[in-house]
Amino acid sequence: MEEDFGEEIEKIKSGTADLIPEEELEEKLETAAEEERPLRVKLGVDPSSSALTLGHAVVLRKLRQLQDLGHKAVMVVGDFTRRIGDPSGRSETREIMGAKQIEENMKDYERQVFRILDPEKTEFRYNSEWLGKLGFEDIIELTSKYTVARMLERDDFANRYESNKPISILEFLYPLAQAYDSVAVDADIELGGADQRFNLIVGRHIQREFDQDPQIVLTVPLLTGTDGSRAMSQTRGNYIGINEEPETIYGKLMSITDDTMLEYFKLLTDIEPEDVEGMHPKEKKKKLAREVVGSIYSEVEAGHAEEEFERVFEQDEVPEDLKELKVPAEEIKEDGTIWIIDLLDLSGFVSSRSEARRLIDQGGVTLNGEKVTKVDFDPPVEEGKVLQVGKKKFARMVPEEE
Repeated sequence: MEEDFGEEIEKIKSGTADLIPEEELEEKLETAAEEERPLRVKLGVDPSSSALTLGHAVVLRKLRQLQDLGHKAVMVVGDFTRRIGDPSGRSETREIMGAKQIEENMKDYERQVFRILDPEKTEFRYNSEWLGKLGFEDIIELTSKYTVARMLERDDFANRYESNKPISILEFLYPLAQAYDSVAVDADIELGGADQRFNLIVGRHIQREFDQDPQIVLTVPLLTGTDGSRAMSQTRGNYIGINEEPETIYGKLMSITDDTMLEYFKLLTDIEPEDVEGMHPKEKKKKLAREVVGSIYSEVEAGHAEEEFERVFEQDEVPEDLKELKVPAEEIKEDGTIWIIDLLDLSGFVSSRSEARRLIDQGGVTLNGEKVTKVDFDPPVEEGKVLQVGKKKFARMVPEEE
């Protein structure tokens, strides 16, 4: 009796941007069932940063759904390809990243990924394992399997070519290297963000060239960032990190625009739109924040984060557990003070001194409840003083002795 895969295909299709081609997915499911094996679902991880965001959570949730359907997640860490840099969606050549920085960025990836994925159904691979072994002859053979004309079908390459902006040969190698990853791990499906569609389709072509059945291309929409306008990105600063504290994730979710709430419910939760229809926007946002924090941490942590949010923002109180802001003795001036910019830099609440200046100018910095109004301010370094940056970041000053 033939097995009906209609229901499974509908689950796989849900919440996706692309499924290419759908008819081949059913064939792969049938073959895997006959061979009594799971499908191998590849997801490439770009180690450009040490943290993953809720944007990554969208694709990880889809991967977890595939695991729950009985399939195998194959996480391919692009430690080799990051040295090239993925040009997807970029208007200029991407800076090459060194091996040491890549290694640092990957140290905490697995722990973050397993907040969502099932470790028992996950295989981690690093593409330096096979790409690092290719010789020049192998690279020539790989490049012979794809044309420049087809490469220029990609929107970002086409736009740069028409605008006379440089495209290095190195960048043409990235989609080919990513495609070769699919050959190396024998991928049945490759999963990625909607911006990866071209690269994933190249993977289908290259697998055929190496006598493999081409992978199914499955993409998910890109999550809008906290600014409500552009895709979530650490570079843009409009992100929420998976590895951030529950209270921070909750607070950031409470600050997203009302217009993006439905998108967040759809891509980050299993809650149906009709389940929150008619709710007050604030209560709807609280439900979203509880659900997302609970899925990454636990329902208990989500409840605590909500209590903390209400205490800080609805009752205007300082959090109970404050981060310690240790001020080294060498940073303290002879009169016992410190320049406010140095203090903000030490706090880790700002990414640069220019951001510290901007926050002060915008009225976003307070010290012991009093707003800091000027950059040339040297407050005394005193035990217990509370620094607040924005609405969510608090730290208690702790002077260190020599």
